[in-house]
Parts: sequence; C-alpha cells; structure tokens
Amino acid sequence: MVVHMDITPYVDSLRRDLVAAAEAAGPEAQATAERLTFALDPAARLALMEAISQAATEITAEMPAGSVDVRLDGRELAFVVEAPAAPPAPPTPPPPPAPPGPEDEEEGGIARITLRLPESVKAKAEEFAARSGHSLNTWLVNVVRAATRDNAINVDIDLSSLPFVGGNDPFGGQGPFGGKRGRRMSGWV
Repeated sequence: MVVHMDITPYVDSLRRDLVAAAEAAGPEAQATAERLTFALDPAARLALMEAISQAATEITAEMPAGSVDVRLDGRELAFVVEAPAAPPAPPTPPPPPAPPGPEDEEEGGIARITLRLPESVKAKAEEFAARSGHSLNTWLVNVVRAATRDNAINVDIDLSSLPFVGGNDPFGGQGPFGGKRGRRMSGWV
C-alpha cells in the first residue's frame, strides 16, 4: 500500500512563524526573514523527511512482520507499507461425532475395538470409504452392520464357468501371485 503525504503545509507554517517572529524587529528584519525562509525551504523539507523516515524505521522495528518505507515523490513523501498477507484461516475442526442414532440405541451404545488389517486391505477400505463419502470408521461399521443383520445373506458365487466374449475378463485374468485368479464374487446382501 502506498500513501502520499504533502509536507508543503508544514514548511509554509514554519515560514509564516519565522516571518511573524521577525516582524517585531522591524520591516528590514522582516524582509530578511522572508528571503531566508525561501532559502531554508529545501533544508526544512529534508529535516522533515529525515524525522519521518526515522519514525518509519522505529515503526517497522515494532511491527511483527512487514515494513514502512518513506520515499520522496516529487515534493511529496510516499509511505510504502508492506504487510504480510493475512495468515490462512485455520482448518475447520472435524464435525463432532453424530449423536447415537436409533440403530446405536437399539444395539446398546458404542464399543471400541482394535482391528488389525494388512496394509493393502486397509488402503482398499479407505478408498471405498472415500468413494462413498464416509470416514473409514463409518464405512466399516456399515459393512459389519450389513453382515450381522438378522436376515443378512453371505453371497459367494463362482463365476469361472461363465464365458467372456472376446477375452474381456472383468476380473483381469492373472491373480496376484501369477496364476489364474479365481472368478468369484462375494459379499453381504
């Protein structure tokens, strides 16, 4: 940000004060004072600029970040204020856990368990949870809930006898250890 300041009114005020002080000594002293004030104009401007520059240096030293510089722009002073951009807003905290729903109340509250998974299985579960727009915990709870319903059916279908036209095997052909992967579909319905 740049702010301009015209110091001419301050120099003119100094000139008027000097001429007014010389009036008491008579017209000859007054004429001499007027001539001197015009000669003093550049020196007065320089003195004002030095004082203001010193103030800007002290202000900069007190600022936690940024700076204030004073520059001469014609007959005006230009203040260049550099302040750092506002820090980014802190991330919003995660929403508080949802209050227990009717399913939780029916099931008798919340229990904590430790589940050890192979890293590859965990990565896949996180991927599926993200796709469904849920946290990993919520996704796992929903999977376990579906698998443990009273009328849940565990589906395990062997698809190896189905022909795939044009060699388009949706299961990718090879298994993770090189051999032919079994064509199975399993899950809870």
